[in-house]
Amino acid sequence: MKKTSATFSRRQMLGLLGAGVAASPRLLAQTSSPMPPANTDASRLARDEAFWKEVGSYYDRTEGIINLEHGYWGKMARPVQEQYLAATQMVNKQLSYYARRDYGRDAAESVRRVARALDVEPEEIVLTRNATESIHNLIRQYQRITADDALLYADIDYPSFQQTMQWLADSAGATGVMLKLPPRASQQNILDLYRSAFDEHPNLKLILLTHVSNQHGLVVPVAAITQEARRRGIDVICDSAQSWGLLDFTLPELGVDWAGFNLHKWIGSPVGVGALYMRRGTLEKISPYPGERDPDNTRAATRVHTATSNFAAILAVPAALDFHEALGGANKEARLRYLRGLWTQEADTMPHIEVLGGADEDSWTGMASFRLRDQSSAAEVNALQKRLEQEFGIFTVARYELGSGACIRVTPQVFTTPDELAQLVSALKRLQA
Repeated sequence: MKKTSATFSRRQMLGLLGAGVAASPRLLAQTSSPMPPANTDASRLARDEAFWKEVGSYYDRTEGIINLEHGYWGKMARPVQEQYLAATQMVNKQLSYYARRDYGRDAAESVRRVARALDVEPEEIVLTRNATESIHNLIRQYQRITADDALLYADIDYPSFQQTMQWLADSAGATGVMLKLPPRASQQNILDLYRSAFDEHPNLKLILLTHVSNQHGLVVPVAAITQEARRRGIDVICDSAQSWGLLDFTLPELGVDWAGFNLHKWIGSPVGVGALYMRRGTLEKISPYPGERDPDNTRAATRVHTATSNFAAILAVPAALDFHEALGGANKEARLRYLRGLWTQEADTMPHIEVLGGADEDSWTGMASFRLRDQSSAAEVNALQKRLEQEFGIFTVARYELGSGACIRVTPQVFTTPDELAQLVSALKRLQA
């Protein structure tokens, strides 16, 4: 009987497939990722339609609709998808023989790649299923709250995280404070509001900061607020679920102790991959996951117990990062900001449209929201979303949690074309009728 090799690594996947996943002829005709022209800055490249058409050729297009709802999760580029399918078939073929012997080494490589991309140490990164799992664990397992303390969160935060912050306050008999931001804000506006909240609530112990709001794409000045919080002894949890890959940054630039990320949004991994960051030396404030042990507070992995997860999705992380890094984080950010401007600049001139999110360039991303002026109820916004889809063939999503009311979120991707956004502008003009 022929013996199978004891080691199966990512490099050997395609050789293990036999009659399995074969690369498509179109993929084989392409390189593994698009190569930006040399010596071209990001702002100039953002307007190079020939280059972005090439980028778009690496993605399978949604049929039957103009999809401007790419904030839910990100589409895999074709080379990433091929790696994911190959890994899926390999795992299904080798099962526990691979998983119990060799998966740990390959998963550790994915952790190293994430850590390198974020400019932190691998020991500070834990892979999770999504940012929600990461942030929920940080909030629920934070163990420094007493009845004399207060917690701060904002209306722009992810709704479930708002509820979990209030749960933490209630469970300790502490005070939960929700900060309401204006529908459109600048970096200075936001910083001033947080400083005022710190002054008004000197007993603040913990705050949740959302780097990019999933409601309307507003960028929060995390680094500046974190510096102010640290001077006052306030701990910060950073929700970076929407920001990594939408913005180009590393964790040292933010200066936070703890953060949660998605890789399946703007990094382009398969669905089901997130990350938890815990800066070395900060673990004592976050208890291990129930049932886990870490008496020396040195093992970040004990703050999560994911159990069996999608092996293939984890194995495809290096391919996703390869594609993202080849395209360039700064190039992606610039292109997405440019695409946002194609429709928001027009919408800002329409008296019947209210654009939400950033009031200055540092405060906006490729994601933004709008609504019909003076129509901010959930029912009105739901009707608007349906009208865009049914009458104009444009798919968007309604968001409901801002203090100022509901809105329609518009989220292009790197393969979205200017023509598609021109059709959105045309639809917005006709909404006045």
